[in-house]
Amino acid sequence: MSRIRASAERPRKSLIDDAKARLKKHDVGTKYSHLSSNKYSVLLPLLAKEGKLQLLFTLRSEKLRRSPGEVCFPGGKSEPTDVDDVATALREAQEEVGLHPHQVETVCCLVPYLLDSDTLITPVVGFLDQHFQAQPNPDEVKSVFLVPLDYFLHPHVYHQNYLTRCGHHILIHCFEYTNPEDGVTYQINGITAKFALFLALIILGEKPIFEMEFNLNDLISSSEEIFLKLKQHAPSKL
Repeated sequence: MSRIRASAERPRKSLIDDAKARLKKHDVGTKYSHLSSNKYSVLLPLLAKEGKLQLLFTLRSEKLRRSPGEVCFPGGKSEPTDVDDVATALREAQEEVGLHPHQVETVCCLVPYLLDSDTLITPVVGFLDQHFQAQPNPDEVKSVFLVPLDYFLHPHVYHQNYLTRCGHHILIHCFEYTNPEDGVTYQINGITAKFALFLALIILGEKPIFEMEFNLNDLISSSEEIFLKLKQHAPSKL
């Protein structure tokens, strides 16, 4: 029995190890953390299930004042007690879905996103323990669900819009995903969709079936270029 279990574990470990190796090449660490004191972090939680990598999302509670009922990753605003961006993401994930730090292996920090002139959102990528069972905090999270990572390259339902900001056209990705387990349909868009797409590009290395803003041959440089353009042209609050 143990031999069968070990045999089944090998492909899963290989899947995860390959993804980690790709992710570590795109780690920017704390390179941009100093650019803002108004910092947020989100955890992009990966899980290997049924031979595929899955990405965990939350549906925000309708009780929340900010973005009620929207799909997002676990995360939130940095607090003085957080030692870095990773600590922020892990603390928020524990508060929102009951994920304890020992249940996740953080791998890297990807290029952040500038929400406005001084709000920095850093995506932290981590692999969840395969036995993790989410315990959503009802005050913050309505539900938790998984989406196969390759869905963000080959979606069944997708559309895009453009937003003009600081004289630049920003591509807005909008994915619609119907969970086969319960038939519920979720809208994944905005920054959440952008992070999910970028993660899929890094790990899977395939071109999506739609137009995108990133250069697949040089993901770090293209994402840094997008970020720095927004930073350079963001209106000052002074």
